[in-house]
Amino acid sequence: MFRWIKKDPKDLFLPLIPFIFVGSGARALVDNGVYPLTLFLVTPGIYIIVGITAIITLLASVKLEEKFGWDYKRIIFLSGLLLSIPNIMHLKPFNLTPFFGILAIWVAFTLIFATLGLRWYLLNDRVNLAVLSAHLFDASTTFVAVDFYGYWEQHVLPTFLTNITNTAFVMFPLKILIILTVLYFIEGFEDKYVKNTLKISIFILGLAPGLRNFLSLCMAT
Repeated sequence: MFRWIKKDPKDLFLPLIPFIFVGSGARALVDNGVYPLTLFLVTPGIYIIVGITAIITLLASVKLEEKFGWDYKRIIFLSGLLLSIPNIMHLKPFNLTPFFGILAIWVAFTLIFATLGLRWYLLNDRVNLAVLSAHLFDASTTFVAVDFYGYWEQHVLPTFLTNITNTAFVMFPLKILIILTVLYFIEGFEDKYVKNTLKISIFILGLAPGLRNFLSLCMAT
C-alpha cells in the first residue's frame, strides 16, 4: 500500500499516535466501566475499526495533498485528534502515583538506550529508538501494574517468566532482547517500504497495549 501511494511509513509514527489513543483509550474506558462492554469496543473489534479508519484517512489525506497541497501527515494527526475527543471527555481523574511512576521508569530506560544510540548504529536511528521506546513503555506499565497494584499478565510467556522470577520487571530484558533482535534483522531489508512498514507495525504493537494499561491503571487506582 505504501509503495502504491509513494509514502514512507516512517513519517507516520507521530501522526498515528492519536489513532492509537482512540483504540487504547476506548479499551481503557471499557475496563473502567465508562464505556459499555460491546463487540465493537473490545479486542479485536475496536482495533479493527480504528485500523480501517486510519487506512481510509491515510488514503483520503494523500488525495487531499495531491489536490490541494495540504500536508497529509497533518490531516491524519488532526483527524485522529478529532476522533479522540469522546475519549478525552470521558477520562476519569488520574491517580498521579502510577502516572508519574510509569513515566519516570519509561523515561529512564529510554534515556539509557538513547545514550547507547550515540555509539550504536542500530539505535542511532530515531525510528528504531521509537520502536524500542514504545515497548519499554508497555513493559513499564506491566511492571508497575503487576508488582505494585496486584494486576496479572495475560500472555503465556510473560506470565511464566513473571511466576519464575516473582516480578514483572522481567518484561524489560524480555522486551529489549526481542525488539533489538527483530530490529537487527529488519535492518537487513533493502526495501524501505517493507522495512518501515514492519517497524511501524511493531511500534503500534508496543504502544497500543502500553497506553491501554497506562490509562486503565491510572483511572482505576
